[in-house]
Amino acid sequence: MGVTLDWAGCATFRLSVGELVVFLDAYLDRVAEAPQPGLVVDDVTRADWILIGHSHFDHLWGAERIAPRTGATIIGSYETVRVMAEHGVAESQLIAVSGGERIRLADDVVVSVLPSLHSCVWTHAQMPPSDQVCLGDLGETWQERQARMADLRGHFAHLGASVGEHLRAAHQGERGDGGALVYLIETPEGSLLYQDTSGCWIDLLPGLHPDVAILAAAGRGNVDGEPIQGSLADFVGREAAQLRPRRLLLSHHDDWLPGFSRPTDVGPIRQAVAAHAPGTELVEIGYLSSYPLFAGLGT
Repeated sequence: MGVTLDWAGCATFRLSVGELVVFLDAYLDRVAEAPQPGLVVDDVTRADWILIGHSHFDHLWGAERIAPRTGATIIGSYETVRVMAEHGVAESQLIAVSGGERIRLADDVVVSVLPSLHSCVWTHAQMPPSDQVCLGDLGETWQERQARMADLRGHFAHLGASVGEHLRAAHQGERGDGGALVYLIETPEGSLLYQDTSGCWIDLLPGLHPDVAILAAAGRGNVDGEPIQGSLADFVGREAAQLRPRRLLLSHHDDWLPGFSRPTDVGPIRQAVAAHAPGTELVEIGYLSSYPLFAGLGT
């Protein structure tokens, strides 16, 4: 059959399981200053499913054009489905989930949906380096976090004209992240866990045991609703320790929005994973590399 994975930048991937094509997020059209993976929305002519981790533009924007063109069905939060319906995607191509659902993608491919959390993006104006220890910011109310998010949006206004134009084009009227989700995809060759933002309910991870995990590696980690007291590397290491995947890939770790994002230094993450989950192989892949996802695992 063959299972391959193409990274298209940020947290967007194209998963191919034989003839089945599944997009994990849909953010392909990037600001000109960012590295260009070589795949844009207008290039996509084949997709069967689109799994959306959360409703922010850098994950959802593009799905509203891919789905009508390809006939793909979008799976995402109720907010994702609301936004997609408002942008003209047919109801028959939308499945709203919140966690606990199992959906058959093909005769031999099933995805399970789990609730998750967004990274603590409200704590910083630019994503911190992967080894920077971040402390404090605990116990803040929803109102306090919203005030800090307003400050972050003010920072975006100073990132330049092209970024401003990009953000206006990508704005879809989403009301926050819509509730982050993670997906566990079971294929004949092995299982894949997909996460697109650095947050988790830590007690949901043990027992999943995916063969391969894609974990977000950007921003301030969110553990059970509070910002991690430590570094991004610590956060990824803690997740790997709970999941114990045989192979680990990263997401959201390139410089997708210069001035806010930064290319993640994987070195400290590699050290943390080796310390917390020594049986896990951390693999770095380039854009559109058609990586053979389960090769060598003997699943």
